[in-house]
Amino acid sequence: MTLPKMLLKKEEEVIFRLRALFEQFGYKQFKMSKFEEYDFYAENRNFLSSENILTFSGLDGKLLALKPDVTLSIVKNTKGNFLIPQRVYYNENVYRVRKGAAEYKEIMQVGLEYIGEVDRYATLEVIRLAQKSLTIISDDYIMDISHMGFVLGLVEELGLGNAQNEALLKGISEKNVHSIQAICKQYGVKDELEQVLVEVSSLYGSMGETLSKAKALCVNQKMKLALEELDAVFADLKANGGSENLNLDFSIVNGMDYYNGIIFQGFINGVPSSILSGGRYDNLLRKLEKNADAIGFAVYLDLLERFENLQKEYDTDILLLYAENTDTAALLKSVEMLTGNGQSVMVQRNNNGAVKYKQLWSMKERGLEIVAEND
Repeated sequence: MTLPKMLLKKEEEVIFRLRALFEQFGYKQFKMSKFEEYDFYAENRNFLSSENILTFSGLDGKLLALKPDVTLSIVKNTKGNFLIPQRVYYNENVYRVRKGAAEYKEIMQVGLEYIGEVDRYATLEVIRLAQKSLTIISDDYIMDISHMGFVLGLVEELGLGNAQNEALLKGISEKNVHSIQAICKQYGVKDELEQVLVEVSSLYGSMGETLSKAKALCVNQKMKLALEELDAVFADLKANGGSENLNLDFSIVNGMDYYNGIIFQGFINGVPSSILSGGRYDNLLRKLEKNADAIGFAVYLDLLERFENLQKEYDTDILLLYAENTDTAALLKSVEMLTGNGQSVMVQRNNNGAVKYKQLWSMKERGLEIVAEND
């Protein structure tokens, strides 16, 4: 039996549809424990979006952590390699402090990882699945895409130390021209390279138009190769109807230690922060001594609650009021008749003004009556 759509919350519907999508492309579900040894996360803090980790002592005295991330655990346990790739997806809760929040939150994530030889097709497949995932949530979406090779190629051209490189990456990510210029002046960066840094940080627009502008900013082979990959992926997406809603944005940067290729973020109208993020992270595989590359993404389903509240105009189709002496058997029969027709019904003694409804009904001795309607 097909469940009426109204019985599913937005995030529940999305989970079902994402799982079906991923399985269509050969991804298998990955299940994991709620916690890992704390040391594992502490050693890989640079890969985590938050420094805060929720810990507790196990029965054997070891310090354990409620998982703040799924990807790390997948990579730790993967059997994927260059010869035999592994495609996995997950539907898990993680526990961490979300940016702008002051407390730990349980965050529902759905995502996938491709672990093996990440060639041009594997990259294309993951990006296309990210786009399809966004359309499952909302047709009104955009995806911003970047390449760590392009940004790092530029930063490395300056010949500065790691601390200065990280500071420049932070300035680029924040589109903070003043910060970028201050660092360049402090460390004697050539004026022409400083200007390229400023232009790269502010470069944003549709892939087709902005790629040509980015090509004019290349100062070394690493940057050229990164743009060639972006150009090839964009051409393949365009040939398959996936070039819409795709923007180039080099302010999307992640840690130098792990990410090394294409990275991306997805946004939907009504939610101010990215609801999807992903990219290529071969360096993490190297650190954990895995013989493979990797690319993947995560969808942050906790943000859907905010989106659903903004999108939901009504709490119920029908608010049904009844009097104290109402025949409750007849009332229940009426409710089941209405819900059987696919309508949502909320039954209350009085209209307290807290419920948003399409129609206001009342149960009278002679039956149901429509009292009011909202357009």
